[in-house]
Amino acid sequence: MEEKRNSLFVLTGCTAVGKTDLALAWAEAFDAEIVSCDSLLFYRQMDIGTAKPTILERERAPHHLVDMRPPSVQMDIGEYVDLAIQKVEKIWSRGRKVLVVGGSGFYLKAYFEPVVDSVVVSSNTRARVREIEKESGLIGLLEALKEIDPDCEKIIDTKNPRRVARSLERCLETGESLLRLKTRFSNQRNRLIDSEKRLVVLEREKSDLNARIEKRVIEMLENGLIDEVKRLREIGFASNPSAANAIGYRETLEYLSGKCSRDTLIERIVVNTRQLAKKQRTWFRTQLPSGKRVDLTNAEPVDIRSLFL
Repeated sequence: MEEKRNSLFVLTGCTAVGKTDLALAWAEAFDAEIVSCDSLLFYRQMDIGTAKPTILERERAPHHLVDMRPPSVQMDIGEYVDLAIQKVEKIWSRGRKVLVVGGSGFYLKAYFEPVVDSVVVSSNTRARVREIEKESGLIGLLEALKEIDPDCEKIIDTKNPRRVARSLERCLETGESLLRLKTRFSNQRNRLIDSEKRLVVLEREKSDLNARIEKRVIEMLENGLIDEVKRLREIGFASNPSAANAIGYRETLEYLSGKCSRDTLIERIVVNTRQLAKKQRTWFRTQLPSGKRVDLTNAEPVDIRSLFL
């Protein structure tokens, strides 16, 4: 495939699969800059528990959308998309390649299809929907939605109160049916979606990945994860659920609260990380079926120059 001038090279895979080393080697070889799509690397001082590339590693290739906000302030997907577009355009303007790296499905998805709802729901509309739900529950929400969109049952799960409330907000705000809103959402375009992409999904056999996960968790504890969480707790990162509930951090918070021993802490982080990896594998298989698969299990060193070919 002939490479277009403004292409996006996307490298993803499960946690602990080996993305960082390969990304750095490829970026160095091809004069590329790295744009992160990892949902935790945005936050400063969250270094050990995220396996964030070190300062020395980041000196090997420019990294973007890393360490961009305090851990107490949550990242918004809409803001991420805007920032990613800006960074990608600037990298291209310098005549360099863009390597998107990370395993966070929602942020990764932003490079392939719309993820941001363009409908802005007013506070008055939200208050109106809350009042309907308070007075009449799910039945009232559904009746109000059917007044605007009689065919809503074909589009959403009408037994899910949260979905029905969210759908009612959008329909009340726009006066449009769910089908029309869905079509408009799907037709959104931006620079990320429209760019030619080359995608590589890194894989390992389950036993190999599980061993790497356990090794990484032990190293995180040895390198000071508990002290890192203590410092983060002092500066209010618990107010950001995306940060405080992340694997490695929520278990360490429980340990600091006296709810488990150090051995149990390691076991919980390992188990939860393996469960995350299982979910990621499923997501990559169903959401990114066309990507090139590269198995790193007991493999010879990857030929960097043919990685995206």
